[in-house]
Order: sequence, then structure tokens, then C-alpha cells
Amino acid sequence: MPEPRGDPMSGYLGIVILLIIATGFVGLTVVTSLLVGPGRYNRAKYDSYECGIEPTPQPVGGGRFPVKYYITAMLFIVFDIEIVFLYPWAVSFDLMGTFALVEMVLFIVTVFVAYFYVLRRGGLEWD
Repeated sequence: MPEPRGDPMSGYLGIVILLIIATGFVGLTVVTSLLVGPGRYNRAKYDSYECGIEPTPQPVGGGRFPVKYYITAMLFIVFDIEIVFLYPWAVSFDLMGTFALVEMVLFIVTVFVAYFYVLRRGGLEWD
């Protein structure tokens, strides 16, 4: 049995040095931009900005979102969960055989039932 050489933590020395260099670089660039950059502040600089559209005034409690927004969001979550289950299944498909194929077909059919329900209800049509 070979003897261990040196300190077992010496393998992490390169990672620690890289983290120190990265942290120093971030700190240096932030401080440099504060010192060298222009300090002209105006109202337009502090206004909300999104996609080039001027912000519209919102009610005090916030605006109401249509139900279709939430239906579409839930549909995306359903498909994200499907992808999370498909990756491990695809990786170990050879080991599981026909049983895994049948189970995944049932799972995908269930997901598409939800998709067609939302599609039929008009959840993907934006006016």
C-alpha cells in the first residue's frame, strides 16, 4: 500500500489561490469603477426600466395579473419537472428495460393531458 504524500489539503491550494485572485479582481474593479466613473446622478438614472417601455403607474397594492399568466407559469413548471425526471431516466435507460419505458410513457401521457387541457381552455392564447 503506497504511503500518502504530504498534506491531503494541498490539492485544494490551487482552488484557494484562484478564489483569492477572483475576489481581489472583483474588489479591485468595483472600487476602480467607483473612483474613476462619472458621478452624474439624475432622475432618469433611478427610474425603472424594462424592455424600453416606460413604466406605467401601478396601484398601491400592485397590479392584478390575469389568470392566464398563472396557468402559463404552471405549465412551464410542469414541463420543467418533466425534464428533471427525463434526464436520469435517459441516463439509466439500459439498466431498467421495458418497465422503465412503460412508466415513462405513462408519465409523458399524464403531462400531455395537462398540456392539452391548458391548450383547450385557451391558456396559451394572449390577446
